[in-house]
Amino acid sequence: MKYKITFILLFLVSSFSYGQSIFTNNIDGVGGNQPNNFNPFTNGQVIDPNITVSGIGRGTGLTGTNTNNRYNASSWNTATLDANSYFEFTLNPNAGYEIDFISFEYTGQTSATGPTNLAIRSSVDGYISDIGVPAFTGSAIDLSNATYQNITTTITYRVYGWGASSVNGTFSINDFTFNGSVNAIPCYGGTTYTWQAGNWDIPGTPTVNDPVIINDVYNTTTNGSFTACNLTVNAGNTLTVTNGNYIEVENDIIVDGTIIVNPQGAVVQNNNTATVTNNGLIQVVKKTAPMNDWYEYTYWSSPVFGETIETGLSFSQPDRRFSYNGANFLDATMETNNNNATVPGQDDIDDNGDDWAFVSGATVMTPGVGYASTHSQALFIGPPFSSPPYQFDYIFEGPFNNGVITVPVYRNDSNTDDNNWNFIGNPYPSAIDADLFLASNSIIATNTPHNAALDGAIFLWSQNTAPSNTANGNQNLNFAGSDYAVINAIGQTAGGDGTIPSRNIPSGQGFFVVYSDAATPDATTGDISEGTVVFNNSMRVTGNNDQFFRASNKTNKLWLNLTSDNGVFNQILVAYAKGATDANDGMAYDTPKNLASDASAILYSIIENDPKRFVIQGKDMNSINKDEVIKVGYSTKIDIATIYTLSVPQLQGSFLNDNPIFLKDKLLNVLHNLKDNDYNFTSEVGEFNDRFEIAFSEAALSLNDIAFDENALSIIEHKNGDVQFKLNASNKMNAIKIIDLQGRVLYDFNVNSNNETLKLANLRQAPYIAKITLDNNNVITKKTVKKY
Repeated sequence: MKYKITFILLFLVSSFSYGQSIFTNNIDGVGGNQPNNFNPFTNGQVIDPNITVSGIGRGTGLTGTNTNNRYNASSWNTATLDANSYFEFTLNPNAGYEIDFISFEYTGQTSATGPTNLAIRSSVDGYISDIGVPAFTGSAIDLSNATYQNITTTITYRVYGWGASSVNGTFSINDFTFNGSVNAIPCYGGTTYTWQAGNWDIPGTPTVNDPVIINDVYNTTTNGSFTACNLTVNAGNTLTVTNGNYIEVENDIIVDGTIIVNPQGAVVQNNNTATVTNNGLIQVVKKTAPMNDWYEYTYWSSPVFGETIETGLSFSQPDRRFSYNGANFLDATMETNNNNATVPGQDDIDDNGDDWAFVSGATVMTPGVGYASTHSQALFIGPPFSSPPYQFDYIFEGPFNNGVITVPVYRNDSNTDDNNWNFIGNPYPSAIDADLFLASNSIIATNTPHNAALDGAIFLWSQNTAPSNTANGNQNLNFAGSDYAVINAIGQTAGGDGTIPSRNIPSGQGFFVVYSDAATPDATTGDISEGTVVFNNSMRVTGNNDQFFRASNKTNKLWLNLTSDNGVFNQILVAYAKGATDANDGMAYDTPKNLASDASAILYSIIENDPKRFVIQGKDMNSINKDEVIKVGYSTKIDIATIYTLSVPQLQGSFLNDNPIFLKDKLLNVLHNLKDNDYNFTSEVGEFNDRFEIAFSEAALSLNDIAFDENALSIIEHKNGDVQFKLNASNKMNAIKIIDLQGRVLYDFNVNSNNETLKLANLRQAPYIAKITLDNNNVITKKTVKKY
């Protein structure tokens, strides 16, 4: 079956009904400058810079007639059409350009004894065929059919008249306009490259100006990525775009053979109006993230046109395929631990559960729309002798999506405190640049050709936490919202899998966005407002198509991880970025944690006087100095012995590279440099917003008791249960506290030496934290395990 698809940027078409003017003249002139005194008349004409024109002229059978402000003539009195009695207009595109005509519009005027018949013809067929039905007072003549498209040589239009009752009868054209467009000729000046017999048929490699024909097997791993003006794959031949490679095509793609795009390969088309003609086979292969069980969800978006759920998601569980309707999302009430006891508030869960809907296998995947599915339970089988996690390939077949693709987004204005979630996806067979996507669609963007709709953050599903009966949601078991990786205008954070996403969104990837309450809607029906998200080819990139789910080094960025010895992973980012303030500047700079984050433990940053918990916090670039203090909070539901760890997995910027990063534990009165090593701690269940602060100097934290090197302390347990604390330094110990992994102080001893043995036989066998205060007020904290 043959598919041909073209996407056109409709909102760039001119507002008047017959297109953009390429040649027009109001025909003004009086006295000695009367238009009929010139043949042709060119004064005042306005033309496209990439064409030349003749002006308006007349044939040798006509006589100019003196009249102000119109091109007038007589001698229309032949009984039939006279080949020499006409007004004419000649247009010639410059080298490398072509004209696509839309219409010819004119205003005319005739005298009582003037011509009674008119005809418009062109040089295309030697002035044989009539074009349209002209009127004496003026007409809009349609020139949009194929005959008058892609005109690359001189073309002349003539308006013939005859049948006047007197030789002195007149007919004039008072003004005229040719509407259409003048475009660069695709591949003009290029050389056609043909791949055959394992080589290009001419020396070198093709460029963006050169048409390419694939007439043999082509594999980008062995033969390399390439660019082309147009691409044709002949019947019986296969072009394979392998991982890490790309094909970049300026204009059209014609496939009579086969194109296969591997999971990390990319096909990019640059022209938004380019076409993809599929007479053969086009496949885009995508690979899931590593999956520990069949019920883990993948967020999809089809990179091809016309694909169905049944064939594109053929390996998914049929009763676990979903679409999302943002118009149905309303979050006016919240619950705790999925207990169904709601109170006013927000938890990022739809109140009545009708935002997600099952989709049938026959559903056609709409370009730019997101879909969610699990893998088939029966097909969750890995290679022989292997165990999870597994990855699975999914194959999408059909012509590549290309050009401008618009997707509606919705919000329910009956509540303005909730997030207006919408589920969309990358529609192309290549990655898209998150910065360019946000620049076109975020409300902080400027000079966009449409009403920018989004709050400025992208949420990518990144499964790590198993479903839980205490995670808020509309099912008995729900996933944790903390398993989202987040990209906003200033940075990005890892989700559940611990991988910080790049700033490119892979092909086939679905993701969530938030329709801003501040956005101007395109339409409103009742409480539901509708906006538009726009994808276009300028967002497409040839690389970074490998993470399935670019920043300046001048921007100081600090990533902070919370992990534990029983599987917790949570990450936040604090970035000092241009355009940000220390207050909440909206999601593009300050992105809150998903409120449905029912992970067992989460980490977040705090903005003063704001109740939200932030996964990415943007701060004023001038705020980063040695007096800066960052407030960090965490909450945990873990009620068993757990050792938590705070660490810096990544940092960026000269200030952060050149200065220490101190963590103050206000509970234990400890100051710790995270650049030296990670910080371990224990905690009770609860939410803790005042325990931790981060600074870049000791003075900023006003702390006297600075943590001492734990290696200076030896802890020796004797078989009778006594425990010896020996300080390998000249200082003395003043106090020894024994703290369990819930953060409870079990013993508090006052001592006065550098070698103390304490009777701790009653302590059960378990890990503990010893906190030692020295005579100089320095503090040592060290983990130990009691064995006897």
